[in-house]
Amino acid sequence: MLSARIRIAARLLAVVTLAALTAGCFRPMYAEHTDGTPGLREKLMGVELPPVDKPNASREARVGVEVRNALAFKLYGTATGMPPTHRLALRFTSSRSSLIIDPNTGLPSSENYGIDVQYNLIEIATNKSVMTGTTFSRVSYDMPGSYQRFSRNRAVRDAEDRAANEVAENISTRLASFFTAGT
Repeated sequence: MLSARIRIAARLLAVVTLAALTAGCFRPMYAEHTDGTPGLREKLMGVELPPVDKPNASREARVGVEVRNALAFKLYGTATGMPPTHRLALRFTSSRSSLIIDPNTGLPSSENYGIDVQYNLIEIATNKSVMTGTTFSRVSYDMPGSYQRFSRNRAVRDAEDRAANEVAENISTRLASFFTAGT
């Protein structure tokens, strides 16, 4: 009985010792630096987001604006005014595919909407690409009855917005990783 208590106490002591040794190694990702170097928030605010090159008044232009706006909010929040250090170029394609076709009307009752994005982070000072990547999003949506065209349009638009937000989240996470780890 006494040896069991000693073993438990020794294990607890080992855990507490290891926790104390590693306590100084952890720094929150978005923490401000006390040594004067810019933190992650300042680095992300230095990313310039040029408009996505899509034909004006097209559905893809609206999706491009949605991706850019969602990404800007994730990178900057409501802050502005930092001089850009990097430029993020975005190119994307979108797709729609029917999943389920109503046998009576021949119209789709469920569809998938997809966005495939290629992004390139360019350092403005040297005009060199420092990071490239791709991401995608696939979202499904239901199409209401064949005579509800406004509901159908709204379902497509909501799917586009959800996919744009998901892609923006993927890219902002990758940028945060790049600016934190440098790779």
